Amino acid sequence: MIRTVGETGSTNADMAALAREGVAEGEWLRAERQTAGRGRQGRQWASETGNLYASTLVRLRASDPPAPTLGFVAAVALEEAVSAYLGEAKALLKWPNDLLVSGAKLSGILLERTGDAVIIGFGVNLAHHPMDLDRPATSLAAQGCDVAPELFLETLAESLSRWLVRWRGEGFESVRRRWLERAHPQGSALAARQGNEVVEGLFAGIDAQGALLLRLADGTRHVIHAGDVFLIE
Repeated sequence: MIRTVGETGSTNADMAALAREGVAEGEWLRAERQTAGRGRQGRQWASETGNLYASTLVRLRASDPPAPTLGFVAAVALEEAVSAYLGEAKALLKWPNDLLVSGAKLSGILLERTGDAVIIGFGVNLAHHPMDLDRPATSLAAQGCDVAPELFLETLAESLSRWLVRWRGEGFESVRRRWLERAHPQGSALAARQGNEVVEGLFAGIDAQGALLLRLADGTRHVIHAGDVFLIE
């Protein structure tokens, strides 16, 4: 079920409260506008009317793959939904769950846990995109695609439901394969920022747990579990 509100602080915060009240897996909350939207590492997420701001939750089971891999489930589901409107090969995934179109960021995904529930929040630039970020951003409208938030969410919810079934039935490997198919090519030059340290190398895939693999200039492999990653043009 999808609940819609005109305005709220954060759909993730509201869904976390609903999770503590026992709301079932598969529920969605969408806001026309957020006043306290958040991205990764506490960054503010601009929330103009016309874009998608929505959250859902997954109730973890003992037999599920590791919870952190849900970020990749969310990413492949979002890429699939975006490709339904833009066409395949126009959107690329970047570790861990960014979606790029024409080299610019289209969306953000934020996962937060409360008890046995993982809250998955999606912010997708449908009608507008910020101009004051430290990296390029875009929207579906800027790519010539006009889609209403409620319609896009229906597509996304169906896609996420299918990928959750595969994640549970086939394990993370099926999700990992899809993510790699839709990511920028192996050998792409990347820079990973971890605190004050920046590591540059060539994209060498992701491992069985979802960690980023970089091949350094000396031929060694570097494993990254957390950090900001940028494509080097």
